[in-house]
Amino acid sequence: MPQRGGGSGLDLSSLNKVRSGARYRDRVQRVRRILIGILVVSFAIFAIIALLAIMKEGLGRFMAILSSLNMFYVLLAILSVFAGYVMRFPKWFIYMRRLGVKIPLVKDFVIYMSMYSMDITPGRWGRGIVSYTINRLTGISFARTFPAVVADIITDSAGFAVVAIGSAILIGRFVYVSLIFVALLLGPLAFLVTKRPFLFLKWRLYRFRRLRSFLDMGHLYFESHGLLGLKSYAYSMLFTIPSMLMNGVALYFVIAGFGINLPWSMLAVVVFIYSSSFLVGMVSGIPATLGITDGLLVGSMTYLLGSYMDFGIAAAVTIVYRIVTVWFVQLFSSVALFRTMKYWG
Repeated sequence: MPQRGGGSGLDLSSLNKVRSGARYRDRVQRVRRILIGILVVSFAIFAIIALLAIMKEGLGRFMAILSSLNMFYVLLAILSVFAGYVMRFPKWFIYMRRLGVKIPLVKDFVIYMSMYSMDITPGRWGRGIVSYTINRLTGISFARTFPAVVADIITDSAGFAVVAIGSAILIGRFVYVSLIFVALLLGPLAFLVTKRPFLFLKWRLYRFRRLRSFLDMGHLYFESHGLLGLKSYAYSMLFTIPSMLMNGVALYFVIAGFGINLPWSMLAVVVFIYSSSFLVGMVSGIPATLGITDGLLVGSMTYLLGSYMDFGIAAAVTIVYRIVTVWFVQLFSSVALFRTMKYWG
């Protein structure tokens, strides 16, 4: 028999499903609007890069460069990028187990991949969305699993740092500049793994009632973070560093796709161009490092690989590489996000 509000012919459980579906569709629409906004900005940046290339090389020359692209190498670049993300999944698995969170492997992988849809947010802190997903799926508190998100961001950043400094040492250039940007990137993150500064703030600020819930959540965060331990960070770097190198390999393939046959001895230069450009972009805090990384990629390739390519080729490589590393990643991670949003209820 229909329950309250039965004139509609729907019981309460049906109404809850309708409302849940409406909330899900609303969330999907909001995420879509954000993605479309970032996409528009990205294409505007591509247009500026293309315009500069046309002004410098001529329209005919630039169009000839674009038409020469071998899509087989683009596919290799995409596979390299995707392989890098798969290679980092074991560290997420380690974090979850250390925190006592057990989720079926396939479902856990989809949740993990959904995290990267939020790399378009400043500092990548939107990745915390997975802690909300896990909360809705398992009932485990947000503060319990958020340390895994923080550890993932820190180790990703540390991986960029190691690759950038290592490649700078190998090519014998820009080592001190790389060290400065690494310090700017990793320095603030140290406060998220060091409890004493937080305890001092809590002691000074707990008298303010409006801050107590935030400080209590911070306390729970550090309690859960203690379960990870430094060994988890050390183990995860074994997966992170090789995975970061895969993005450098992807850039090498994109360059090859335009008919530039770089010797393998130049791979260290290519890796440095990729890692240093992303490193500076990450320090800026700009969503998806838009503009900063794009400009640095063009400038670095023109400067360091000038004997192999002109400005037009560097511009074309940058556009294709950013499509591979930003929008391909946004595509498969957003699909994962939309799938996990069904757990939100």
